[in-house]
Amino acid sequence: MSTVLAPPVTPVPPRRPLGAVLAAVGIPMFMVTLDNLVVTTALPVIKTNLGASLTDLQWFVNAYTLSFAALLLTAAALGDRLGRRRMFLFGISLFTVASAACALATEPWMLTAARAVQGAAGAAVMPLSLTLLAAGVPERLRNAAVGIWGGISGLGVAVGPVVGGAVTDGLDWTWIFWLNVPVGLVAVPVAALVLRESRGGARRLDPLGLVLSSGGVLAAVWGVVHGSDHGWTSRPVLTALIGGGVLLAAFLAWERRAAAPMLPLRLFRSRGFSVVNAVAFTFSAGVFGSVFLLAQFFQVVQGLSPLEAGVRTLPWTMAPMVVAPLAGLLVGRVGARVLIATGQLLLAAGLGWISVASTVAVAYPALVVPLALAGIGMGLTFAPMSTTTLASVPVDSHGVASGTNNTLRELGVAVGVAVLASVFAARGGYGSPASFVAGLGPALWVGAAVVAAGAVVALLLPRRG
Repeated sequence: MSTVLAPPVTPVPPRRPLGAVLAAVGIPMFMVTLDNLVVTTALPVIKTNLGASLTDLQWFVNAYTLSFAALLLTAAALGDRLGRRRMFLFGISLFTVASAACALATEPWMLTAARAVQGAAGAAVMPLSLTLLAAGVPERLRNAAVGIWGGISGLGVAVGPVVGGAVTDGLDWTWIFWLNVPVGLVAVPVAALVLRESRGGARRLDPLGLVLSSGGVLAAVWGVVHGSDHGWTSRPVLTALIGGGVLLAAFLAWERRAAAPMLPLRLFRSRGFSVVNAVAFTFSAGVFGSVFLLAQFFQVVQGLSPLEAGVRTLPWTMAPMVVAPLAGLLVGRVGARVLIATGQLLLAAGLGWISVASTVAVAYPALVVPLALAGIGMGLTFAPMSTTTLASVPVDSHGVASGTNNTLRELGVAVGVAVLASVFAARGGYGSPASFVAGLGPALWVGAAVVAAGAVVALLLPRRG
C-alpha cells in the first residue's frame, strides 16, 4: 500500500506585537506629519533670518506638500511592485538626509529645495505606513490600530507648531530639522526588524502612468500656488493649469487601457472610495489653508514668541491625538459617515467662530472653545477616513488606495494654502496687526465654506462604509 505524502507546508511567520508594529510605522509617520506644520510657527523668524518674501514662506510649506502630492501615487505603485517595506525604508532614509539639508540652508531657495526632497521622501512613508500597518495586524484589531495610527498622526499635528516654537525660541530655527536626524536613525532599524515585506497585486511597472500622474499634479499645483502672485489669467499660470489638466486627463485615459495600471480606475466604482477621496480634498484645503494663517496670527497680531504662539494652538492641535483613537473604536459601531460628517461640521463651525472672534485686541480665552471645536472635528475625521479608504477596496489594492487618498489630501493642502493666502493678500497683509486681521477673517470664512461642503459630500458615504 503506497503512502501519499502531503506537500510541505510553508510556515507562516508569527505576527509581531501590535505595539511593535505601531512603533515601526508610527515613528516615521509621526516625523513626516510633524514636518507638515513644524515650519509654521517658525515662519516669521525664518522670514527675517533668510530674508524671505511672502512667496518664499508659501514655498517653504508648498515645496514639501507639492512634491509629496506629486509622488504619493508613484511611491505607492513602486512599493506594490518593488516591495512596500523596501520603499518605506528608502523614504525614511532620504527624509533624514533631506532634514539635515534643510538645517544647513542659508538661502530661501536652498530651504525650498531641501523641503521638496523631504516631501518626496515623505511620499514613500505616509501611504505605505498605513498599508504596512493593515498588513501587520489581525483584521479584528484593524479599526483600533488605524485609530491609534490616526492619533499618532494627530500628535504630529499637535506638537508641530509647539516644537517649532520651542526650538526656535530656545535654540535656533534650524533645530526643527536637526531633530529629525536621530529619529530617522532609530526608525530605520526598528522598521527593518519589525515589518514584513509585502507587495500589491500588480508586478509590472507603469512608467507612462508614473510620468503623467506626477507631471500632471506638479503642473496643476504649481499653477495654483503661483496664481495669486502672477495673476490667474497670466500666461505661466494658465499654461501650468491647462497643462496639468491635460496631463491628468491623459493619465486617466491611459489607465483605462494600461495592462498594469498604477491606479486601477475600477476602484472608483466603490461609492465609499470615491466619496472619501472627495472629502479628503475639501478637508485638507479648508483646514491646512487656515492653519497656515492662524499659526502666524499670534505672532504678527499679538506679538507673541514662536513658542507662545505654538502653545496657544494646542486646544486645536492636541484634540485629534485624543479623539482619533476613540473614533477608530467607534467607526465599526456608528459608521464612518456619521463620524466624518460630524467632524466636518464641527471644523466648519470652529473656523467660522474663529473668523468672527479674531480681532486685534481679542483675549485668548475667547478663542479656546472654537479652537477645541476644530480639533475635535479633525480627530473625528482622521481614522474613519483611513478606515473607509481601506475597507472600500480589495486587500491587494490597499497601497494604491492609500496613495490616492493621501495624494488628494496633500493636493488639498497646497490648493488651500494658495487660495486662502490669495484671499488674505487681497484683503489684508503683514503691514500691521489691523491689516493682518482684515485679511484673516475672509480667508477663514473661505476655509469654513470649503469644509462645510465636505460635510455635505460626506453624507453620500454608505451607512457602514
